[in-house]
Amino acid sequence: MRKFPAPMIIQNIAAQEPFTTKDSSTIRSILDRTNAPVQNQSLAEACLPLGASTQRHFHKLSEEFYFILEGSSEMTMESETYPVVPGDAILIPAGAWHTTRASVSALRFLCCCAPPDAHEDTYFKA
Repeated sequence: MRKFPAPMIIQNIAAQEPFTTKDSSTIRSILDRTNAPVQNQSLAEACLPLGASTQRHFHKLSEEFYFILEGSSEMTMESETYPVVPGDAILIPAGAWHTTRASVSALRFLCCCAPPDAHEDTYFKA
C-alpha cells in the first residue's frame, strides 16, 4: 500500500489475497476496512468459475453495485432473472434477495458496497 498526504491511498489488486465469502464467491478486497481507512464504501473483485453461483442472499444495510468485467452470466434479483455481460452495471438495493450464476462462462466483476461489505450483513433464507 502506497501512502500519500491524507486521505489518498492507492491499493494494487495484485497485492490482495483472494478469499471465499459467505455467499460462495471468491473475492479480493481492493479497498475496504481491512486494508485502508475506509468509512463509507468498499470495492472488491469477485470471481465465479463456469457453472458456479453465489448463494441467494441479501444485505440489510449495504447497497451494492456490480460491474461486469469478464464473462456472461445470469443475475437474479427477487424473482426476476436477467442476462448480464461485460460493461453492465447492476444496482442491488439493500434488502433485495439476489444471486449470480456464471451460466455461460466464468465471471469476473467489481462489487462496490455502501456501507462497506461485512460478513455480518449477509443473510440467507433459513
